[in-house]
Amino acid sequence: MNVFRALTPSMTWAVAGLFSILVVASLVVWALRRARPERDLGELVLRVKSWWVMASVFTLAMVLSPRASVVFLGLMSFLALKEYLSLIPTRRADRRVLFWAYLAIPLQYFWVAIGWYGMFIVFIPVYVFLLLPMRMVLIGETSGFLRSAGTLHWGLMMTVFNLSHVAYLLALPAARNPAGGGAGLVLTLVFLTQFNDVAQYVWGKSFGRHKVIPKVSPNKTWEGLLGGLATTIGLASLVGPWLTPLTRPEAVLFGLMIGLGGFIGDVTISAVKRDLGIKDTGALIPGHGGILDRVDSLTYTAPLFFHVLRYLHY
Repeated sequence: MNVFRALTPSMTWAVAGLFSILVVASLVVWALRRARPERDLGELVLRVKSWWVMASVFTLAMVLSPRASVVFLGLMSFLALKEYLSLIPTRRADRRVLFWAYLAIPLQYFWVAIGWYGMFIVFIPVYVFLLLPMRMVLIGETSGFLRSAGTLHWGLMMTVFNLSHVAYLLALPAARNPAGGGAGLVLTLVFLTQFNDVAQYVWGKSFGRHKVIPKVSPNKTWEGLLGGLATTIGLASLVGPWLTPLTRPEAVLFGLMIGLGGFIGDVTISAVKRDLGIKDTGALIPGHGGILDRVDSLTYTAPLFFHVLRYLHY
């Protein structure tokens, strides 16, 4: 069985463009270190190195066969859920329930692999929602029951159900998107989401004065949000018609959705971290924190992108 897929010309150019951006970023960091050796650029260097690793791993996932890519994305959900559960206080009795939570991951991605949309869309919100509290009740521990059931199911929705929408883009009919197929849809979603994070950060650092929600994320400013939105909309209007079946007006709408959805996903995970009194969700990715710190925006943009795209073109 062939585990690799052939990339379309548009996808080949897109991947080449992605790595060209990383080359430019590396050269800029090198120039800054030469021009200002007294400045501490250690975190920036770590971030750029991590981007190289993440871009390489993601590109490998995109050139694999659709089912191999689904396995890779399922592993991403597993790591995100594992990181989430390592942060959230759980009852000793719930350790016997966690097996069923982890079992939901291969089942959810199995529905993706076989393209069973009906089961994919209801499995976690309905069946897992009913199963986990029932298993908790059978243990017989009522203290903290509501908090435990809510935090566990919310974690599954964010790290498994929402993120699995990225994988389901690969199951959509490739003939509807001859420019890039499912891989083009995934690349567009992930690239715009991550670029939106970077753009909001750069605009906020450069011009930020007015806080959006200082009690949740003190570094988020209106200047960063609006500047990031404008940048993401402009980029989406260029990339969308090139790699997806979106028209230019539709691509502008998607850029707006990704900009706002990415912001909401980011501050939602920030609220969780502030509630727990931590800075990062982990240390898996040097300079970036944990995997939840990197996929927080995707937890909102992936389902938005998928369902509106499916409604318009599939």
